[in-house]
Amino acid sequence: MRLRHVVSSLDLTRDDYFRIFELADKFSNVKKLNYLSGKVVSLAFFEPSTRTAQSFHTAAIKLGADVIGFASEESTSIAKGENLADTIRMLNNYSNCIVMRHKFDGAALFASEISDIPIINAGDGKHEHPTQALIDLYTIYKVFGEIDGRTFGLLGDLKYARTVNSLLRALTRFKPKKIFLISPSQLKVRREILDGLNYPVIETENPYDVIQDIDVLYVTRIQKERFVDELEYEKVKESYVVDLKLVNMMKKDGIILHPLPRVTEIDRKVDKTTNAKYFYQASLAVPVRMALFYEVLGERKDD
Repeated sequence: MRLRHVVSSLDLTRDDYFRIFELADKFSNVKKLNYLSGKVVSLAFFEPSTRTAQSFHTAAIKLGADVIGFASEESTSIAKGENLADTIRMLNNYSNCIVMRHKFDGAALFASEISDIPIINAGDGKHEHPTQALIDLYTIYKVFGEIDGRTFGLLGDLKYARTVNSLLRALTRFKPKKIFLISPSQLKVRREILDGLNYPVIETENPYDVIQDIDVLYVTRIQKERFVDELEYEKVKESYVVDLKLVNMMKKDGIILHPLPRVTEIDRKVDKTTNAKYFYQASLAVPVRMALFYEVLGERKDD
């Protein structure tokens, strides 16, 4: 079945994930295709982005689509007082798909309810970032050849990181052995996320207590922009640093992922270790997003 909107990781089935992985494999080394020739993709980025915006742009071009859009709210009529609904309706007139990033939770869902064309959520507030979870899982699949049966450790800001929410929800489509949720008490995973999980989770504050059990260490930065009270941010901003001491305690084949951007939460010396896979992870963004575009917009062909 052709995908419609992709607002949450829960919009994809297990079969959808593997279908996208299969397509990403095929798209990994291509220079240019014409699968989306005649299609127009709108990049509606109401919030700043580097990797996500550029990889979506590149993915669309490599499939033959034309790309329009904007990179900040200030460059749109919203700055003049136009509401979000009207902006989405106007983009419906110009394009076949909208990739949207917004600072408010639920903005992508709202857009999907009024849009006649597919909405792909490129991050909405502290809610979700489903295409990052696709990249995360594809990286794990490429490294290990499977996702089921692995032990994960999610480290850092687990309260405000939308990438964490999407990854935890995406993992409900698989069979992880267990998940360690490693964070300061102020930044624990929100209850509405925990309540929807179907696998064992263990909350802890000390990564050294569990690092030897972890196959995949997923690190997130403490997100200053999500804190209402800057004093609260100051209390937790450098809660964890993944350094060589911690990495040397990992399994030999354990991997470290990070959605990026990185600030101080991973020591630069870790970059040269065999465990560090976050730059490889970033390199997979274009083929994964090409695969998603194809599933949303491409004409069905015999593969």
